[in-house]
Amino acid sequence: MILSRQNATVKHLKALSDKKERRKTMTYIVEGEKSVSAAIDAGADVKLVLCTLDLFDVYAGRGVKVVTAEKHIIDYCADSVTPQGVIAEVGVTYGEGLTGGSVVLLDGVSDPGNLGTIIRTCAAVGVKDIILVNCADVYSPKCVRSTMSGIFFVNPIICDAQTAFDITKAKRKIVADMNGVNVFSEKYENFSGDFCLIIGNEAHGVSDFFVKNADEVVSIPMKEQMESLNAGVSCSIILYRLLRNII
Repeated sequence: MILSRQNATVKHLKALSDKKERRKTMTYIVEGEKSVSAAIDAGADVKLVLCTLDLFDVYAGRGVKVVTAEKHIIDYCADSVTPQGVIAEVGVTYGEGLTGGSVVLLDGVSDPGNLGTIIRTCAAVGVKDIILVNCADVYSPKCVRSTMSGIFFVNPIICDAQTAFDITKAKRKIVADMNGVNVFSEKYENFSGDFCLIIGNEAHGVSDFFVKNADEVVSIPMKEQMESLNAGVSCSIILYRLLRNII
């Protein structure tokens, strides 16, 4: 059992709260009983599970290395206020190409909570490929928590705008923008086929590059007193609208 913060494993896990360290080791932290179990069940590259003694039997015998520690040690390593007595170090996975089906392209989404919500929704509706252009770190602790285990079921692809455009060339590109066509209009009543939904930065929207190259632009109707919805909510509404005849 690990008892000290000076332990090498503890120092390593604590350091993973920093983006530079995550890039260096190509690993990240997963917190909480459900999320750690989901990572194991999904076949994620779980390097280590650190848990309190009472949780040892929950994770032992599941093909992963399990180490016990005092709860205050786990609390110290974790980013959340209530890590539930268990964290895991998991290997980063980045996609190199599309796996098939519809795609979500995120153009400058900077809030990790929004990013996590989008990943969670994509996992829920079966959209596996998520392209990230100038976005927040998909493996930051807040983003990973916000995905509610969805991070284990998507294929994140990090690239520049031109590459994103090139690899989605065959997809019908749909930009989300407040000046677009009402996504609940008759035009989208019987929508079908693969598409690439493009969601922009929270403050500035989708960049001109993607707007100019879009096949169509859609919006979500709102009362006059509201100007916009956040990126996570907007993406969720549009995805469920476009995919309702598929999922």
